[in-house]
Amino acid sequence: MNMAASKCVRLNGELSRRFLASVDTVLFDCDGVLWRGDEAVPGAPELVNGLKGSGKRVFYLTNNSTKTRAMYADKLGRLGFSAEPGEVFGTAYCTALYLRDTARLRGKVFLIGGGALSQELEAAGIPHLGQGADPVTGGMKDWAALSRDPEVRAVVVGFDEHFSYMKVTRALHYLQDPDCLFIATNTDTRLPLEGGQTIPGTGCLVRAVETAAHRKAQVIGKPNSFLYDCVVKECGLDPSRTVMVGDRLDTDIQMGSTCGIRTLLTLTGFSSLEDAKAYQNSGSLSLVPDFYVDSVADLLPALTNNAS
Repeated sequence: MNMAASKCVRLNGELSRRFLASVDTVLFDCDGVLWRGDEAVPGAPELVNGLKGSGKRVFYLTNNSTKTRAMYADKLGRLGFSAEPGEVFGTAYCTALYLRDTARLRGKVFLIGGGALSQELEAAGIPHLGQGADPVTGGMKDWAALSRDPEVRAVVVGFDEHFSYMKVTRALHYLQDPDCLFIATNTDTRLPLEGGQTIPGTGCLVRAVETAAHRKAQVIGKPNSFLYDCVVKECGLDPSRTVMVGDRLDTDIQMGSTCGIRTLLTLTGFSSLEDAKAYQNSGSLSLVPDFYVDSVADLLPALTNNAS
């Protein structure tokens, strides 16, 4: 059956059962889809483990750069999900892959980012500097004359709780060289937490550096296809039997559209059904999911029926 003929269809009942039967590989975003902060979305672990138990492959695609693959697998395990590090494709890991294998970086990275990004760069054999606090010293003339490492060939911006004026200034100095790569892990503006709370996301930091440098960063995370490409390269999949499940229209759903796979919006995170309908009405169909559910747990009855 042609399930892509119409967009933004609620998945339930028999349609859910047929949909799951047509899927071999499920790509899940994490924040806002499987958990919020440090709490699993109710029923999400049972769904993911049930999908794997029924022979489907599951991968975790996250724009969040604050954890390594191993740290994500640990968190998933703590929250009740079955997960291996090799199933996780986060922007910390994929940024390191990009620099090593695609850009073939010869030199150092000036890093605006946390420990996970540093660890993934290190694991990929990429020397870097800049991690940690960078307190303000001196005055404007001192800032303009900051020393720089001549071996730096790339600036990488990820989530950094120590983000500061001094870091932006150092990044600006490096990025004035047009041959210096400018990479952002992602541009998500906010991170959803428990109880509907949010905190500023990496996109806020990226915009600050872009504004200073008069340059646009190359973005590794969704909606760009690189995370998906990494899954395809390392694990292989059939796009016609793959679905991207996410909570953000501008990252998860847009990436799925770009990659030619089906998309499922869950309403436990960032975007609302009203947002999706507004895009549909305006003709911006790449931002409209093929299907939606209130929560990924809504698919549990269909999974149980499929297994029986």
